[in-house]
Amino acid sequence: MVNLILKDVLIQKKVILFYIATIIIYLLADVSPILIVFVYSLTFINMAFSYDDKDNANILLNSLPYTRKEIVTSKYVGALIFTSLFIIITYGGNYLLNGQGTSFSWKAILLIIGLVMVAISFMLPIFYKFKRQYLVIVVGALIGIYLVTIKFLVPNLNEILRELTQKFMTLQETQMYFIAILSIVILYIGSWLLSIRIYTRKAF
Repeated sequence: MVNLILKDVLIQKKVILFYIATIIIYLLADVSPILIVFVYSLTFINMAFSYDDKDNANILLNSLPYTRKEIVTSKYVGALIFTSLFIIITYGGNYLLNGQGTSFSWKAILLIIGLVMVAISFMLPIFYKFKRQYLVIVVGALIGIYLVTIKFLVPNLNEILRELTQKFMTLQETQMYFIAILSIVILYIGSWLLSIRIYTRKAF
């Protein structure tokens, strides 16, 4: 399974420098590190799937000595590993460029990983069930709705989201964190099991 995760990294090795360069640009533009890590983590896993869908790569993948369960599991484990790497790159860069080491807290890490896990929990079963282009259409529609909402309905939506993030970072209730973490872990495991079920029944 480790080789499957390395495969996703090696496939994108040519664009990793582009990822790092654009992360630096966003940090210099004072974009929230939380948003940066969230977007780049999802972009990385999305690109990994796009290569798997290309030129019947799934047929070749299933001819290798890996079970379908291992193939699916590598995506879920890989998503957490890639997110951790982007956290290190982004917050390390933020400290070097802006001297903002205080923003690197366990609450920020929990928030980022939690957001990525929730997004992945919905994305991956859709990836396995449908063609990738359908998800692209859905994402495009959601982005359109978001832009319309900011333009006409809630112009200060970004400020509201920022305030909600700050409130989360200042919460002290340990029990609430435990419930949130447990709920996200259950959702992630449920999504993983669903993706295995979908992928094992898929014909290539």
